[in-house]
Amino acid sequence: MIVWINGTFGVGKTSTATALLEQTGWRLFDPEHVGFLLAGNLRDQEFDDFQDLPPWRELVPAVADRIYRYTNPDAMIAVQTVLVADYWEELLHGFADRGLPVCHVVLDCDEEELRRRITTDEVESQALDWRLDHIAKYWAARSWLDDAADLVVDTTALAPEGAARRIADTVTARLAQRT
Repeated sequence: MIVWINGTFGVGKTSTATALLEQTGWRLFDPEHVGFLLAGNLRDQEFDDFQDLPPWRELVPAVADRIYRYTNPDAMIAVQTVLVADYWEELLHGFADRGLPVCHVVLDCDEEELRRRITTDEVESQALDWRLDHIAKYWAARSWLDDAADLVVDTTALAPEGAARRIADTVTARLAQRT
């Protein structure tokens, strides 16, 4: 199963994924690496975000599938913000075509706390303006994100370890249903 952790920048996706890995031992798959590969090989193409490139949306399920089948984990965690509904649908179809079930987790946070996290983040401080600019895009995407989510976790007052436990419990129950 692919556990896709979605949500806006600063909501706690990476911290939650790290806690989830520690709690479960599942494998991490970073879709951003596919974007880096494409960005390095498509320098003659104009794009602002590698998600806008159709090859990214095609390759992410293909690469995830190969890694999943090679390593055979119970679940594989993908951490990536996807705010375009059509892009998410393409990814889902790519996973489904390969027989990989997806548990789509959306992490949420109230706007005041989200802005506080972004403005006080010392690890990715160079991305401050970019992250703040994406808050409006996130709120615009919320209706389809909630509809497409298998699980929405409010991280406003929840530590990454707590969010990870909720995700692990949900995924473990889904995995048990499959056997």
